[in-house]
Amino acid sequence: MTTIAPTVTVRVLGQPGDRHDEILSPAALEFVGRLVDAFGDRRLEILKERMRVRDRLASGSPLDFSLTTGRIRADDSWRVAPPAPGLTDRRVEITGPPDRRMTVNALNSGARVWMADFEDATSPTWNNVVDGQLNLLDAIERRIDFTTPEGKRYELGEQLATIVVRPRGWHLTEDHLEFDGHPAPASLVDFGLYFFHCAQRQIDAGHGPYFYLPKLESRGEARLWNDVFVLAQDLLGIPRGTIRATVLIETITAAVAMEEILYELREHSSGLNAGRWDYLFSLIKTFGHRTDFLLPDRAKVTMTAPFMRAYTELLVRTCHKRGAHAIGGMAAHVPSKDPDAHQAALAKVRLDKEREAEDGFDGSWVAHPALVPACREVFDGVLESRPHQIERTRDDVEVTAAQLLSVRRVSAPPTPEGVRTNISVALRYFAAWLRGQGAVALDGLMEDAATAEIARVQIWQWLRHRVVERATVVDLMEAELDSLGAQYPWAPVDDIRALFERTALARELPAFFTNDAYSRHLVDRRPEGDHRPEGQS
Repeated sequence: MTTIAPTVTVRVLGQPGDRHDEILSPAALEFVGRLVDAFGDRRLEILKERMRVRDRLASGSPLDFSLTTGRIRADDSWRVAPPAPGLTDRRVEITGPPDRRMTVNALNSGARVWMADFEDATSPTWNNVVDGQLNLLDAIERRIDFTTPEGKRYELGEQLATIVVRPRGWHLTEDHLEFDGHPAPASLVDFGLYFFHCAQRQIDAGHGPYFYLPKLESRGEARLWNDVFVLAQDLLGIPRGTIRATVLIETITAAVAMEEILYELREHSSGLNAGRWDYLFSLIKTFGHRTDFLLPDRAKVTMTAPFMRAYTELLVRTCHKRGAHAIGGMAAHVPSKDPDAHQAALAKVRLDKEREAEDGFDGSWVAHPALVPACREVFDGVLESRPHQIERTRDDVEVTAAQLLSVRRVSAPPTPEGVRTNISVALRYFAAWLRGQGAVALDGLMEDAATAEIARVQIWQWLRHRVVERATVVDLMEAELDSLGAQYPWAPVDDIRALFERTALARELPAFFTNDAYSRHLVDRRPEGDHRPEGQS
């Protein structure tokens, strides 16, 4: 146990691991403790406000652009900070968990940016969290490599992607670190450990400490992050404005507050990103009780659907109006051994990226290094030698809240195949997540927590509106679990079934599956009484 001057005590409850003391040093823990002490209560208020807003919307209150912040939207004079070193050209960004193999492959991929993802692509076991921090530190120090079981060795090349870290969202805790007897906010742990160890190193290397911020629901949450950034920079003597953050617009309440979110973060902002699956997940969580929000199979809700077009075009217009980058969504295909299937997948990726580039996006995401060339080729064709197209302000775009909510035009019941696919994806992803794998290839796609969330909430919505029979879902669930258990005898079938029942079949819809599953299955504390910080005797 150590004391965080002068009032906060910290206990490391997680099992010790190789080199963990390098990350969990007394000074690093003190730094995280200062952040927790300053912002822990505000985080709790943010979570309460989320529930209040959700209750108001569920009771029929309209969702619209705020009248009280109209002056911010009407003021054409303000801009976000200019692009930071390493973030001027973002035409291809690759995403993935910060495990050792992905770290090397992503940095060498030819993408301009790598989003090192502690959130949707990471199952937050204690080892994954701390080892991920070690891998980032080793990468910045250029001392990381990877050797496959077959003996093939991977090392860092000369041209590396810029690292942008996505910490976990405000709703999650890190139960292996305790401050004043309470679990630490996971977002502050991920941010704080990386910033403490790597901020100055990144500055010295010619870049900076850059972040992606997930699942924000309001301008107040952006303001909280901005205040975290200010304090963190002040504590380490780093000039204000050095941090840059891209916000994922992946909730419906954030969609009507894009300009306000940029405004709150403006000295630290590097743009917005369109997060497709989490955005649909948010729509169902918020309005899934209404029949006019009944979505069909997720594969049928494409980015060309009118309400999705409204969302992406508003994002581009908002960003470029304020001098910020607009980053497009994920291409999740993984290479197939079947050449025809691979070419068909690449054709779909190109079409998606062509739409984004033509709409004005400045770059886009891919989940696999094999997709980098296709994405780069599309954006090269539009951008040519320019680093971005922020000058395309898209003044032709006018989007109303009603257009963002115009789901009825694609509303439809699911197909039997759609029901079966959602159950299969959710169960197989749960199996991977419970064993510590947060990004997993399923049916030719790289799936993460966002796809599991949309899969399970769609099942919940279809059951609620009785367009699918509960007996049908249960039968399909049991058949999939039998297949899973036969293929992987070690799979915790009972735990997977119980998780699906709690998060997809319950009367009330849990906001996230990750909170429940984390506390039940991934928390692995030291023996009672042994709570020393790593490296201390």
